[in-house]
Formats: sequence, structure tokens, C-alpha cells
Amino acid sequence: MEFTKKFLRAKSPCADGFRWFSRHVEDGSGYQDALDTLVQAGRVDDACWLLGQFGPTNAVLVLVLDALEAEAVVFAGTVEVRGSIDVATVIHAGRSIRAGGGLRAGRVVAGEDIRVAGSIIVSEGQLQAGGDVRADWGVDVQGDITTAGDLRAGWDVVCQGRLSLKGGAFVGQDLIVNGPVDCDKGLRVGGHLTGAQHSLRVGQGIVVAGAITGVQHLEAGWGIKAGACIHAHGSIKAGESLSAGEDIQAGEGYGVFAGLSVQMDTWEASGQVWSPHPPERLRSGVWLGPCPG
Repeated sequence: MEFTKKFLRAKSPCADGFRWFSRHVEDGSGYQDALDTLVQAGRVDDACWLLGQFGPTNAVLVLVLDALEAEAVVFAGTVEVRGSIDVATVIHAGRSIRAGGGLRAGRVVAGEDIRVAGSIIVSEGQLQAGGDVRADWGVDVQGDITTAGDLRAGWDVVCQGRLSLKGGAFVGQDLIVNGPVDCDKGLRVGGHLTGAQHSLRVGQGIVVAGAITGVQHLEAGWGIKAGACIHAHGSIKAGESLSAGEDIQAGEGYGVFAGLSVQMDTWEASGQVWSPHPPERLRSGVWLGPCPG
């Protein structure tokens, strides 16, 4: 793809950006050359805008390095690094990002998957992927996490903003989220799930080895199971069964609901509530006693 002033003008760029581009990027320059020129001049936001307008390519940037260190990276294709990636501001790939070590940046955006063998640490903004995000170690993001696929981490996941997943989440240890959680598929956590008085909605089921605490409203389209307690500041709603190794407690004035997605006469099988004591304000489902096993 070659760029000309006429080609760029058709995308309605801002006046300042168009003037700069006209003066510093020659007509007929290649797509990636134009992105590189913008990044080298410190116009990273303009480079990200350009990539958003013209989309990804099939190019692959393969770096056989122990580490990639840069102020910013904007690449139209896939970025692959044998070692770690350490970017001070933004890494934005039109397709995938892959690292044999960890990934550290101020903000991370990928049009497709993000796959790292270490941890993902995002120090300022969002982590966004058009596919899956997978880290063999942990994920720590100061902003939002948004994926069009699954989120998988071997250790903890810490999200200081909103967690929004079109797929499911599979977290080896604790999941700590300080914003709303919206997960279209299932949520499985090997440790504790801790919220910060925001609502948590999961389209399928929730399985947590430890406790579920701190969330506002808790809702799952299928069942909810926790090895320890389930505490919410608002309501607790399960489409099918609800199970906890300790007590189940909704917020003051709110109810606990199980079996919301099945008929009432099937609650004995699909609207079961298991906990050491009957939850206060249990409004649907059938309490059957302590969780077996």
C-alpha cells in the first residue's frame, strides 16, 4: 500500500496531522514506512489513528532478540520477539503480539491475539485484543482489559478498570478487578475473586476455588460455585444452581436467586442451593444443605 496526500485526505484527518504528514511523508511512501516516520517523530497517536483507519497487513516483524526495548511500537502486522518486550508508551500491532518472555508497556493494543511466556504489565492505560490474551504468568493492567476472545493467565490477574470479555476467563490464582466485569462465556478462577463494589455479569458459569467478595451485583447465566463464601453488596443471581463452601450473603435489602433460567418444578435438579446455612432472603431455588464433598 502506497500513501499519497489525496489517499490520506479521504480519511478526513485532523488539519494539524494532515499538514505534518504532507511535509514529512513523501507521496508514494509505503504503509509501514509512514507509520515508522510518525513514531520516530513522536506522533504515536497519529500512527495509531492511521493504523486504525487502514487496518492490518500480513507482514510479520520477527526480532531474534533477548529483548525489544523502545519508546513506542506501531506495526501493521504481527510482532514476534524471542525474548521480552519493554515499551515505554504504546505497542500497537495490526495483528498479533507474541513474546518468548514478558510484555511491559504503557498501553497495549493488538488486532488479534496476544501471547506471552511471562507476565503482561500495562502501567498506564488499556490492554485491548481482537482475539485471545494469554500470559503464562500474571496480568497486571492499570486500565481496562478488553478482548474479543478469552483471557488466560497462569497466575493472578489484576485489572484496575473494566474487564470486558467476549470469550471466557481462566485465571490460575486470584482475580482482582476494580471496575465492572462483563464476560460473555465462563469464568474460572483458581484462587479468590475480589471486586470493588461494581457489578459482575457472566453469560455462562462461574467456578472459583476460593471466595467471591466485594462485587455489587453478581449474575451468571448458568451456575455459580465457590469453595469459600459468596458475598455481594447487591443481589446474587444464578440461572441454575448456586454452591458455596461457606455462607452465601447478598447485600442488605437484596435477594439471592437460583434457578432463574429453568422451570420451578426442576429446581430440585437445576436450581439447587448448597451452603452450610440457608441464605437470608433466598427468593428462588431450593436449599439442600452443606455442599457435598
